[in-house]
Amino acid sequence: MHNGRHPTHGSESMSDLTTVTFPPAFLWGAATSAYQIEGAVREDGRTPSIWDTFSHTPGRTAGGEHGDIAVDHYHRYRDDVALMADLGLTAYRFSISWSRVQPTGRGPAVQVGLDFYRRLVDELLAHGIKPAVTLYHWDLPQELEDAGGWPARDTAFRFAEYAQIVGEALGDRVEQWITLNEPWCSAFLGYASGVHAPGRTDPEASLRAAHHLNLAHGLGTTALRAAMPARNSVALSLNSSVVRPVSQDPADLAAARKIDDLANGVFHGPILHGAYPETLLAATSSVTDWSYVLDGDLRAIQQPLDALGLNYYTPTLVSAAEWAGTGPRADGHGASAHSPWPGADDVAFFQTPGERTEMGWTIDPTGLHELIMRYTREAPGLPLYITENGAAYDDKPDPDGRVHDPERIAYLHGHLSAVRRAIADGADVRGYYLWSLLDNFEWAYGYEKRFGAVYVDYATLARTPKSSALWYGEAARSGALPGVTDAA
Repeated sequence: MHNGRHPTHGSESMSDLTTVTFPPAFLWGAATSAYQIEGAVREDGRTPSIWDTFSHTPGRTAGGEHGDIAVDHYHRYRDDVALMADLGLTAYRFSISWSRVQPTGRGPAVQVGLDFYRRLVDELLAHGIKPAVTLYHWDLPQELEDAGGWPARDTAFRFAEYAQIVGEALGDRVEQWITLNEPWCSAFLGYASGVHAPGRTDPEASLRAAHHLNLAHGLGTTALRAAMPARNSVALSLNSSVVRPVSQDPADLAAARKIDDLANGVFHGPILHGAYPETLLAATSSVTDWSYVLDGDLRAIQQPLDALGLNYYTPTLVSAAEWAGTGPRADGHGASAHSPWPGADDVAFFQTPGERTEMGWTIDPTGLHELIMRYTREAPGLPLYITENGAAYDDKPDPDGRVHDPERIAYLHGHLSAVRRAIADGADVRGYYLWSLLDNFEWAYGYEKRFGAVYVDYATLARTPKSSALWYGEAARSGALPGVTDAA
């Protein structure tokens, strides 16, 4: 790890170094996901996932774009790992393509698929970079969707089998494990609003999916622990919303509670506390009867966690009001006429004030501090990691070929300062994973939105570290935040 102090340069000041420093063991990482970067979708036995099917369906993604090649990480992973090492990163979070490992979502593994991840892990370790594996980042094998997908109970058991396979293959070398990434998106964008794969618009199915994702997490955690050394850490990553009411009017407070339950409580209730919030069950009673929550499920879901991952981008602002159901909602989840919030059609969403990223998301680091402190109270003693945080900007190379992104540097400085403030306030935050390492396939937005710290020329697939990558690398090496104008 690069935690020693290095000479400062540029516009850093001693006050920067003394006031915004991080614990010596803090992990400085970057994150990606398989479908967004790997490509090679038909190589070595891999079969289609729901995102292959969805992205090849006309009208589903911007420009009809897909991840067939993405940024070709499958063939360029050695260069990408060397790039991480050059930047000074100490950790890398990546996801496994389920259908690359287990093409039908059931049965024995394809060893050549697992071999890719074995090689990737070995490459990371050879460069002194700590691997963190996410088992599921939204790319369900299409055969499992055809059999019912996440609304079907059996999918949770298939996930546990898959978790055991990967745990046995990599558990001797990978210590950090994440079962699910952002199950809210899988359940509600995939099955309610339909703006993500598999593109279904069935509110009741979305709540079934949420429960079976919770069950998959619990069963998968148990399977991982049975397959791996006891020293390994098992977590999950939630994109928990920071939900704020527009006023303190009781109706607005009730609206905020409803969205908080649907964004947060639906997952952390059973996972951390062994129960769904009563207010959630009441608010969704017109949508579902929750009869698919069977005896023993909540015990299976509430497995002790070793850590919790938090993904944060922007807060959510709501009030009590009728949503007309037309045009883009201000909740950052696309312009579908179908709500991703089952049972909450009486809640209105507003764009929070302030500067915005290319996604239209308001930049508000106070939300990250608020989120960290909430889970410090919600799960006392549980270590936290920021497993995603970042921003999309319209990055372009200068005539000299360099990519300057001062807005992203300011974004990172603000949010990392919020993390450090939370640590000072008593939160046990042990690492930060920048989203994302590389410009990549941004789901329904295709290749329009660039989140990477490293610029990718999609015509040649050449990689160019942006000024933010150099800034972040300096932070990783020094354990302190350089000045915001230090674009290296």
